[in-house]
Amino acid sequence: MLLFATSLLISSCEEEMTEKDTGDLTAILYNPTNYTLKAPASYGIPDIPSDNPMTAEGITLGKKLFFDPILSADSTMSCVSCHLQAFSFNDPTKFSTGIRGEQTPRSAMSLINLAFHKRGFFWDGRSPTLEAQALDPVENPQELATTWPDVISKLTKHKEYPSFFRKAFGIKNKSEITKELAAKAIAQYERTLISSNSKLDRILAGADKFTDLELYGYKMYLDEDPDVKDAECGHCHAIPHMTSDQFANNGLDEAPTLNEFKDLGLGKFTGNNIDKGKFKAPTLKNIMLTAPYMHDGRFATIDEVLDHYSSGGKWSPNKDPLIYKLDFTPLERRALKAFLETLTDTSFISDPNLGPQ
Repeated sequence: MLLFATSLLISSCEEEMTEKDTGDLTAILYNPTNYTLKAPASYGIPDIPSDNPMTAEGITLGKKLFFDPILSADSTMSCVSCHLQAFSFNDPTKFSTGIRGEQTPRSAMSLINLAFHKRGFFWDGRSPTLEAQALDPVENPQELATTWPDVISKLTKHKEYPSFFRKAFGIKNKSEITKELAAKAIAQYERTLISSNSKLDRILAGADKFTDLELYGYKMYLDEDPDVKDAECGHCHAIPHMTSDQFANNGLDEAPTLNEFKDLGLGKFTGNNIDKGKFKAPTLKNIMLTAPYMHDGRFATIDEVLDHYSSGGKWSPNKDPLIYKLDFTPLERRALKAFLETLTDTSFISDPNLGPQ
């Protein structure tokens, strides 16, 4: 009997070791549930790659990864460390601080409505897709400061992640976990970060109305009335996403020549002189919650932003022609700020479905 029991124990251990060694996941059901993003029809068709369709399982995995410090070298930081929901998935500090105590050279961007962006991610547009963007922070020495092989090793050995990857992508073995699949999952989650319940959204849907001051600011913003000064906002920050998804030089820095910008922005990525000093026009959704402003966080308040545009900015050869001296009056400033307040979506920053599991 003792010999028989010992034999069973050895057999059981061998089976367990075999399972662990092979990493076989096929016993776990793979039956992904299609997921449709919820947004007003006016928002247009979301940009979803054919090789990364939205599924409930993919989003679940992406959310888990987004909030998990396992993505950093010392397991102290995650994506959400620099993209906090309370600040519209933005960082309330001028620059983010990575695990080594180093600061990023640019301010973190808000992650609102990225599913509808089509022209490059990051301030300089260097990543063509959300999937490509999700790969960068892990190996950036000023952010999570690790390597993808190290992250994949940790995910493969984790007690839960192999199952999540199986359910999301149908992998058959732990060895099939890759950085590309991790990035796809994070991108799926980020595409669910849709803000569509601001006062402006409700007004556009016919469910709310502007105050007189808000309406005045709206007319300035979009040049809706020939008797109201055009603030030239709507060209780069177009309704409904409050961004043109384009890049521009908005006169932040003086540069006698195109080679004298401190930060080359888009130009460093494209190599084109005319693109130097250009940065992506960020969404103004929840703009009152996402200070500081600009790619380098130089403006601490919205009043400083209005000061900049009122002054006409600083000269450089490729400064956008829509940036010129506007000389806002006190009333015009109040009206613009009142309109910008209508872009705040408090339900977005408090939605528990977007938070950690």
